[in-house]
Amino acid sequence: MGDLSVVVRIALLLVRPGMVIGTTSAFGSGFAPMPVRIGLILLLALVLMPVVALPATLTPATITMMALRETLIGLALAMSIRLVLGAAEIAGQFAGFQLGFTYASLVDPQSGARNSMMSSLYSMLALFIFIGIDGHHEMLRALAASYDAMPVGPWHVDTSPVGALVARMLGLIFVVGVQLAAPVILVLLLVELVLGLMARTMPTLNLMISAAPVRLLVGMIAVLSTLQIVPSVIHATVRPALELAARLAAIFR
Repeated sequence: MGDLSVVVRIALLLVRPGMVIGTTSAFGSGFAPMPVRIGLILLLALVLMPVVALPATLTPATITMMALRETLIGLALAMSIRLVLGAAEIAGQFAGFQLGFTYASLVDPQSGARNSMMSSLYSMLALFIFIGIDGHHEMLRALAASYDAMPVGPWHVDTSPVGALVARMLGLIFVVGVQLAAPVILVLLLVELVLGLMARTMPTLNLMISAAPVRLLVGMIAVLSTLQIVPSVIHATVRPALELAARLAAIFR
């Protein structure tokens, strides 16, 4: 291919990092300017170029298939951060529903979808913690290691573990979300029980007016008191999320 082989080599090396950088909030997706993200993708491709080998023969058909494979692997690796943020959003939904914040929603800058205030709070907090514990560096190391485990070249799809992987990913999101929101849910459940007893013993008490402020005040105190457990839960979730993402990417081995 002559000089064209160099262009093809760089183009193929842009795909996998491009999917990771372009679709994850940890690298500024939805926040950082496009030229910054493009520059980071080019930098990663140039760094990887001396150490990543390509097949000796390249045809238009094989280039297309390899580009598709690189896209799928990059998206699979990017799924790790989405698992962590998805768990945080679930926790925010649970806590916000108990507090009564689901009546109002706003647009989440990460996904563009309408989300509750508590979901956005937990999601942004999880993102800051992910960056603070160098989770983005772990993702870059996983990206570099993926070229050893899944080098650029011909491929086949092994769909047998897909069902189990999807179940484990959904289970991770739900379990971590419940862990984050459980203290708030339990505290507000006790508040509801106390208010119910008060309503039975003091029928003249207007709980329609007094219950909402009490629930909101106690709930916000519970949220502020339990935010300190979020870093440890997120830190413990990063490694399993990366492992699940790596196993998902290995489907396209």
